[in-house]
Amino acid sequence: MLPPALLHDRLRDRSAAPLILDGGLATALEQKGFDLADPLWSAKLLIEAPEAIRQVHHEYLHAGADCITAASYQASLPGFAARGISSVQGRELIVRAVELAVQARDAFWAHAANRVGRVRPLVAASVGPYGAYLADGSEYTGTYAVADHALYDFHAERWHLLADSGADLLACETIPASREVAVLLSLSRESPGVPLWMSVCCGSEQTLWDGSFVSDVGRSCELREDVVAVGVNCVKPHLVQPLLHRLRQVTAKPLIAYPNAGEDYDAASGCWLPSHAPAHCVGLARAWVAAGARAIGGCCRVGTEQIHQLRDSLHR
Repeated sequence: MLPPALLHDRLRDRSAAPLILDGGLATALEQKGFDLADPLWSAKLLIEAPEAIRQVHHEYLHAGADCITAASYQASLPGFAARGISSVQGRELIVRAVELAVQARDAFWAHAANRVGRVRPLVAASVGPYGAYLADGSEYTGTYAVADHALYDFHAERWHLLADSGADLLACETIPASREVAVLLSLSRESPGVPLWMSVCCGSEQTLWDGSFVSDVGRSCELREDVVAVGVNCVKPHLVQPLLHRLRQVTAKPLIAYPNAGEDYDAASGCWLPSHAPAHCVGLARAWVAAGARAIGGCCRVGTEQIHQLRDSLHR
């Protein structure tokens, strides 16, 4: 795992092009024909088809990603337990998610041709929200009918497994509620020296889905040395720039942005609704860089083609 100071330096180097993140893991898996209509979502393939996950990581690296995110977003001990998987097996699956990403990165980097003009790619261990475990679209409402101590209990063991997994950093992502941000920041105090980014999910130009202000998240993260970047993900592309501007007003941290393709998620049907928005607003990315973004990629419905285009645009 890279020390937070080294990640800070890498992200703050404005003489270099921004870090290119990968796109949606589930999106790429669905394009390969996998049915992810399951409470475990992409995490079910940790059980059924781990090689497919490793292959998707490999494809994102070849598309130009400087950082790939492990398939741990919806991998949780309660989620696995609901499928009859023991706690021992559940822990092994969570660690396996990171192992698959590390294996893909190391295999990619072993070829000299892949190192030309590239920095060694990072592996981020995804820390998804409590709402992902609920599998009811709560990541897009921030409405949790549990107390903060229950959120802590849900996240704690997975957090420590991922902190010790060999990932370069933890990616707290699609967090829809400020109180969940606070819980994750409190957990990070239990793993000093482990870098993380904090990426929230927002329904407007200034608020998370729970109605709290994104600027308050920025202030909380500004005070923490282990937070190497703060930003937004799985938001509509047109919201990214105003949200980054609000964050820049309260924090000097490198900013991060990886929006979805601009569609609306229907929790009842568990699918994305058609949209007139572009597949991914690669053309907006330069404005996000100007607003302070030092790591840019995509989320749901953004695949390898868009990540390749994004790298071409920002590294030209």
